[in-house]
Amino acid sequence: MTLKKYIVKRYETKNHSEWNAFISTAKNATFLFNRDFMEYHSDRFDDFSLMIYEEDKLVSVLPANRVGATIYSHQGLTYGGLVFSFKNKANKTNEIIDAVVLFFKGNSVNEFLYKQLPIFYFSKISSEIDYFLLQKGADLVRKDMNLAINLSQNLTISKSKLKHFNKSDAKLQMVEETDFTHFWNHVLQPRLNDKYNTKPVHKLEEISLLKSYFPDNIKQFSAYFEGQIVAGITIFDFGNVIKSQYGATTTEGEKLRALDFLFITLIHQYKTEGKLYFDMGIVNENEGKEFNLGLLNQKEELGCEIYNQDYYKWTFND
Repeated sequence: MTLKKYIVKRYETKNHSEWNAFISTAKNATFLFNRDFMEYHSDRFDDFSLMIYEEDKLVSVLPANRVGATIYSHQGLTYGGLVFSFKNKANKTNEIIDAVVLFFKGNSVNEFLYKQLPIFYFSKISSEIDYFLLQKGADLVRKDMNLAINLSQNLTISKSKLKHFNKSDAKLQMVEETDFTHFWNHVLQPRLNDKYNTKPVHKLEEISLLKSYFPDNIKQFSAYFEGQIVAGITIFDFGNVIKSQYGATTTEGEKLRALDFLFITLIHQYKTEGKLYFDMGIVNENEGKEFNLGLLNQKEELGCEIYNQDYYKWTFND
């Protein structure tokens, strides 16, 4: 299927290296879009990822999956959307979107649900995709509050948290671990089960496998008190952006404010290293319709500001 000089193809296994090479130099990609990350749970999704070529040059990719006549900006990923080359200009974005829509219509797709990457993840910040989506008929259907710290600015951690941090600093020890077992089995899974009656998105075997694929990007930091683990934070390192993927504490760790100890220690560490943002994730619940006030307050007290994560729904009528 073509539009002028653009050719749109579905991703195939033979494109593995080409896809990953493009992701490594794109202006709005993270290692989550690497096929080695995407495919750890490939059995759960009907992959419908696209590769868009300008003549014979790959200029954009779309991590996506299909459910019936609906295409999702991949449901197995926290973020998504069209990924562009570093040199991409606005009018080319406009043309690429048209080419993708034409391909959708030629493949009996009736609806496209688009999950945008928060702007601070862009290596080269550019927001033209939002303009073109709305102009062409997509509806903005959801906004989540994504909390992140701009590490290039002065930190604004609350005095209360710093006071408790100074007290706990002598009691607690932060350890970077290579094994996720202690945190998963003794902190994260019990905590999520007891407090929320839920499980982590990644099983222990899955996060361990992903760590083996991305040893420099996935890290585990744990807090110990008198030789016992009391809290932990699983970090995804995207280069300029750090994301706390999981954070949990035991009952004893809660009394010691061990999670705050880890966060504040890591915030200072990554600021010193020259990282640009520390992403602490969303605070929304019920598909964005509500938000957790306690979680919002906690993250703001650590110095977070609100950055929107937008969701679009595009229905094709012809």
